[in-house]
Amino acid sequence: MSRTLIETGSCDVDLELRPIEPAWIIEGNPVSRSHILSTSADGTASTIIWSCTEGRFNWYYDFDETIMILEGSIVLESDGLPPTRYGAGDVIFFRDGAHAKWHVEGHVRKIAFCRKTNPAVIGFLIRVVNKLKRMFLSPGERPATLMGAG
Repeated sequence: MSRTLIETGSCDVDLELRPIEPAWIIEGNPVSRSHILSTSADGTASTIIWSCTEGRFNWYYDFDETIMILEGSIVLESDGLPPTRYGAGDVIFFRDGAHAKWHVEGHVRKIAFCRKTNPAVIGFLIRVVNKLKRMFLSPGERPATLMGAG
C-alpha cells in the first residue's frame, strides 16, 4: 500500500463518540469524542483530535502523549503535583505509565500526539543505525531515518 510522504488535514472534523472507561469516572457524565487525523506507517504514532464535556475522571496512559489544548480548560492532578488549571495554548506531556485526574470545566478540545514507547535498547539501536547512515551517505542519497529517531 502506497502512502504519501506528506499528509494534510484539518482540526475541524466530525468527532466520533469514544466513551471514557466507566470505572474511571469520578463525577458527572463526561462525554468524549475523537477523530484520528494521522497514523505512522509502523502504527506506533498517531495524531488525534479529542473533546470532552464537563466531568471528573481518572486517565491512565499506556503510551507517551503530548497534548495542546485548543479550547476550554481542565484542572489536572497527579501524584505529587497540586491541582493545576490549563487552557487554550497550553502543552502537556504525559509519559507512558502516567496517571492523572482530569476535571473538565465545561468542555475541552485538544490535539494529541501519541507514540508507543520502544524499549530503550531498540531506541539505542535505531539511533546507531541512523548515525551510521548520516556518516556514510550524502544527503541526496540518504533514505529517511528509521522511525524519526535522530
